[in-house]
Amino acid sequence: MFIRYFLDLAVPLDEVEAALLAEPSSWVPGLARDAQDRGEHLLAEVGFDLDEHRIDKEVLVEIGTPHALPWKTMLPISWTATGPERAFPELDADIEIAALGANRTQLSISARYRPPFGALGRAVDKAILHRVAEATVKDFLDGVGARLQARVSRVADD
Repeated sequence: MFIRYFLDLAVPLDEVEAALLAEPSSWVPGLARDAQDRGEHLLAEVGFDLDEHRIDKEVLVEIGTPHALPWKTMLPISWTATGPERAFPELDADIEIAALGANRTQLSISARYRPPFGALGRAVDKAILHRVAEATVKDFLDGVGARLQARVSRVADD
């Protein structure tokens, strides 16, 4: 299954890129443990808000090697649910940034996952779980965008 979501940041591309590539522990939402370097796995909470309740799951996040193209930069990430539960899909994604002008940056995510439990999992995914996955990815990228924008603002104030 495929999910794509994007948002605009009122920050120049080079500043967003520097913040995104400098230290993942500063922008991964719901981080449970700081990492010492890019190769270390990060524990984070992913989820979404439903009415007045938060639904989340601890996942192991892995950050890959960034790829810079002339028109955008892509950073591969993946997450896998922790614990004995296998009822959660693994997710592979690319976080992408691209200029939308001199002072605006598009932050997007292109995510892929395979529902667990074969044909039964695919049927349940079509009925309801795809919306859960979309809400989780949206919540994650909204958090990334807020943290990147705050980080860039703090650096500019120093």
